[in-house]
Amino acid sequence: MNTNGHEHVIEVTDLRRVYGGGFEAVRGISFSVRRGEVFALLGTNGAGKTSTVELLEGLAPPTDGRVRIFGHDPHTERAVVRPRTGVMLQEGGFPSELTVAETARMWAGCVSGARPPLQALGLVGLEHRADVRVKQLSGGERRRLDLALALLGKPEVLFLDEPTTGLDAEGRRETWDLVRELRDGGTTVLLTTHYLEEAEDLADRLAILHRGSIAATGTPAEVTAAQPSRISFELPEGYFLGDLPPLGRLGVLGHEVEGRLVRLRTRELQRAATGLLGWAEQAGVELRRLDVRSASLEEAFLGIARQAAAEAATDVKEYAV
Repeated sequence: MNTNGHEHVIEVTDLRRVYGGGFEAVRGISFSVRRGEVFALLGTNGAGKTSTVELLEGLAPPTDGRVRIFGHDPHTERAVVRPRTGVMLQEGGFPSELTVAETARMWAGCVSGARPPLQALGLVGLEHRADVRVKQLSGGERRRLDLALALLGKPEVLFLDEPTTGLDAEGRRETWDLVRELRDGGTTVLLTTHYLEEAEDLADRLAILHRGSIAATGTPAEVTAAQPSRISFELPEGYFLGDLPPLGRLGVLGHEVEGRLVRLRTRELQRAATGLLGWAEQAGVELRRLDVRSASLEEAFLGIARQAAAEAATDVKEYAV
């Protein structure tokens, strides 16, 4: 519960954003984010993520619907909301001739109650680069600097737009650890990312946008549960699909065969895998290229992306007619 009594520090209700010419980028979406929660906003290109985040940050008013941060309108009450939020954009655009320390000090002068600049740089592992000019930083180091400046004001709500783009594997993991520390300290984080592993690892809850609407929402486990698990293997020599136990009895929802390779889809992974391996044991055969895996967020996302492509193709056909 925050200081003004709102359990949800971000509240979005029936939000719409229409651009000139009538293009509806955001189509009546609703969601909320609790204090101390990491919420990931995902979507294919053009799904409406950036348009939504800009409204949350108060950069523009919604066409319709409502946004509340700490119970306040971030656009009309920006002076109240902005000091309590931090924003990491996809591209900071800092003066290239300034050093890292000079950039942090300059930014701190624009922030209420800023933490010491070197402390902010230390949070992202840049203190040893304090005297280096911004133009000499690598792409990953610039992303670290972006994050350090977003943390200068000790934000209660932190907006992270593609925070680990350009980072190597170690830098990405370090950033994930920092986000977890911030969350555990009570910071609310709204994250956009193209790295689905990142969203699956970090997010307490998420929403997948599709053509301006929310196509799926919930915890990563809830979203992936809507997708079937998969088992794939190569049929043993001399055996055919009909030689397997009845697939329906194994809880298999569907299958594909490509040459000797069989792919099964199931929502009862243990039952299907146990039955299949038991059959192989009794038959005395080896299931080569065996791959058993639970549904993933990537599969849920790709399912929505395929739907988007199919709908776009249908729209083109209808337009052509």
